[in-house]
Amino acid sequence: MISANGWSRRGLLAGTAILTAGGTAAAKEDRLVDGVVILVDSNEPYVMGHAVSYSANLARHFADKGAKLLIEVVANGKGIDVFRADKTPLVEPLATLRQSLPNLSYSMCASSKAIAEAKEQVSIPLISGAILVPFGIGRVVDLQLKGWAYIHA
Repeated sequence: MISANGWSRRGLLAGTAILTAGGTAAAKEDRLVDGVVILVDSNEPYVMGHAVSYSANLARHFADKGAKLLIEVVANGKGIDVFRADKTPLVEPLATLRQSLPNLSYSMCASSKAIAEAKEQVSIPLISGAILVPFGIGRVVDLQLKGWAYIHA
C-alpha cells in the first residue's frame, strides 16, 4: 500500500518493516534484507540487553540460512548509556559479541552525547569499537532508506 507521500511499508522480518521508495517490487525481492538496524533509546538494562540478544539471535538466524547479515546497533537519547564506557553494564557482552560477529557495528548519537556531556559536565568515553554518528535517528532513517530492516529494542 502506497501512502500519499509515495512511501510504502513492506514487512521483511516478523515484527519489522522498512520504508521503500514508491513501494516497487524492485526492492531486491531475491534477498530478505541488506541489514538490520537496532535502535536503543532507553538506558533500562533490560532494553540494552535486548539489543545484545537481538543481534546474536539475528546473526544466528541468518547464518543458519547461509546468509550474512549486516547489523548496526544505534544508541540515541538516554540509550547512549549502552555504549558509555563509564556507565554500561554490558562492557563484556558487547565486546564478546562484536568479536564474534564481524558484521556488527555500534553507533552512538553525537548530538545526544554532547547534550549529556553538557548536562553532566563530563567527557563521555565510548566503549571500544563504538563510533559517533551526527544524529542517531538520522542514521536509522539513512539505513532504512538503503533497504535495512528496523528494530526498536
